[in-house]
Amino acid sequence: MTSPFNYYYSKVSILFLFCFPELLLSAVVTLESLEIYTTHEWITSSPTVYFLCDKENKTVLPDVKKTKTVYTFRAEESFQPLTDFTSKKCKRCGFYEEDRLKSDDVFDEWEFCPSDFKSSDGRYIRTKAKEFNATFVCHKCVDGINSDTSLDEKDNGMHWSVIIIGLSVVASTVLFIVGLVVAYKYWQKRKRQHEQARFMKLFEDTDDIEDELGIGPLSDSI
Repeated sequence: MTSPFNYYYSKVSILFLFCFPELLLSAVVTLESLEIYTTHEWITSSPTVYFLCDKENKTVLPDVKKTKTVYTFRAEESFQPLTDFTSKKCKRCGFYEEDRLKSDDVFDEWEFCPSDFKSSDGRYIRTKAKEFNATFVCHKCVDGINSDTSLDEKDNGMHWSVIIIGLSVVASTVLFIVGLVVAYKYWQKRKRQHEQARFMKLFEDTDDIEDELGIGPLSDSI
């Protein structure tokens, strides 16, 4: 038997996804090109360069081994996408180089934001003097996040919609529980009335049997 909680949860989930299908999508960011101008590891001439956003897995770029060489990448390569945006909030990201002796070296670290992708073709170029030049691509950042219906407005709209849906679920749950309590109390009341009726009927039947047998109260026979 399906519990009331599972029933309401499934209904709300279906309603939520129906109203906000964009939550199933994400603004994917891919790397189109990268050129490093220097390396920080003195022991080897083949650096291990990677991209990393805070609280995410790092993405190693195995092809990037030489300085002053422009590396171009396809969006479907195995290491893609680099990251994705699910809201308008920025991420702390950067390019790094693995170091065998101490902490990894930093090419650059910055606040990576959906709003960076202002170009109509969804490109964003990040350059750090004497370090690197990178081109990122995020088409959905342009189509969704930076459109007239910006992600900020969507977030606000969804925020209030989620609050309304949440309040509706809470109200429905409270009403459901109140209904159960009222129904239970009514059932208890009816049960007591039924038991009292049976008890009274038992005495009435006993009086009828005594009348048929000619047995009455002691006071009647004196």
